[in-house]
Amino acid sequence: ASAAVYAMPEETKEFSVENVRVTKILGGALSDSEVIHGMCIVRGSETSIHKVKNARVAVFNSALEAESGDTKGTVLLKTADELQNYTKGEEELMEKFVKKLSDAEINVVVAGGSVSEICLHYMEKYKIMVLRIHSKFEVKRISSTLGGAILVRMDAPTPEEVGTASEVYCTEISSTMCTIFKRDEEDNRIATIVLRGSTNNVLDDAERAIDDGVNTIKNITKNPAFCAGAGATEIHLASQLQTFAKFQPGLDQYAVERFGQAFEVIPRTLAENAGLNAEEIIAKLYSETAKSPFYGIDVEDGKVKDAKELEIFDCME
Repeated sequence: ASAAVYAMPEETKEFSVENVRVTKILGGALSDSEVIHGMCIVRGSETSIHKVKNARVAVFNSALEAESGDTKGTVLLKTADELQNYTKGEEELMEKFVKKLSDAEINVVVAGGSVSEICLHYMEKYKIMVLRIHSKFEVKRISSTLGGAILVRMDAPTPEEVGTASEVYCTEISSTMCTIFKRDEEDNRIATIVLRGSTNNVLDDAERAIDDGVNTIKNITKNPAFCAGAGATEIHLASQLQTFAKFQPGLDQYAVERFGQAFEVIPRTLAENAGLNAEEIIAKLYSETAKSPFYGIDVEDGKVKDAKELEIFDCME
């Protein structure tokens, strides 16, 4: 719910399920899960800087390394001085690039590819935190979270292209190194649920439940109408259609009756999944739905109860 609140835009109909991210980390219990107003990346920093407050972030879509030619060539070095000076030009260019970032007050760099050793050396020298991400989609989401732009050139960003975060830090969660981008700004519409669980099956089930919940919120933003859940609406439709079928002439009544019986599949599945006697539950539901259309299955105790009182609802869509 907190993640959905963070991701909810002013115009609720523009709510996007993509803005609620899930990061699964094996270890711990589901109760250890938390919501972050920002992004959580399962990767540590490439430099020794692991925590930056009031971060100014440059997001690059490419690798941070010196450009190389497309053709192969052979270099013949005759003296020790030639060997020493061979990479000096590359080093000077890289230091100039990193110094530009430092002068622009950039203290966190996100790279969408590999980072050369020389670049990391100068990033370390100028105390810049570096994070390497190989997914182009993650790079795009981080840029959106930070309110900056993705750079395709190896140059210092303009003030409009710089992303900001209240805090960027590395932390170890259940022996997994993660980097957290926190940005507690109203225009940040991305939230991440850090999901914890003892097994992969538990994590997968929890992720599916979250996905169902987020999509339910998406449906609510389109149409806020609800109907009774727990199989109450389906069994009431089945009862009404079968009653209607009795007044139809000819063979049509059998088609309508079978169509009505098809709605039994939802309450029947709920009963079977809860380990209940499906036939007995269906009979009780038909008996109670004649009194009220809100009676459904309470899977916790296996009884037929008023879904409205239990506050069990389904979206109309």
